[in-house]
Amino acid sequence: MRGVNRVMLIGNLGKDPDVQHLEGNIGVAKFPLATTETYKDRSGKLVSQTEWHTVVLWRGLAELAQKYLHKGSLIYIEGRLRTRSWEDKEGNKKFATEVVGDNLIMLDKRTDAHGPVPGATHDPIEGYTGDDSPPPLGDPGETLPF
Repeated sequence: MRGVNRVMLIGNLGKDPDVQHLEGNIGVAKFPLATTETYKDRSGKLVSQTEWHTVVLWRGLAELAQKYLHKGSLIYIEGRLRTRSWEDKEGNKKFATEVVGDNLIMLDKRTDAHGPVPGATHDPIEGYTGDDSPPPLGDPGETLPF
């Protein structure tokens, strides 16, 4: 039996995409994405819970992210989960689970050369610190999603 590894998220970028170019001019973009779930607790009080996801985009999607996405952008991302590991400076093994995107749809209202369309708003993203992020990606080698 084959497994299924698919992720679909709608959320806001926590910061501008970090785009690097690896050997062979292969672009890779990485950014945090916030998804927020809102529900009522037992007392009827509205509660919001934000989850942070690390998104990685390769090649053409990385170039698209660099050109059009910025902190606060609302996007739909579809892809798969990938977990990688490394050792920190003290020799402790660390793990990071990332969403490797295969499909990206920008959900922000259209903008023109003069900036956002009147009435379009971007709520500030709270809670992302980025302090415990994994080290930069190395050579993708055989882990390329294509």
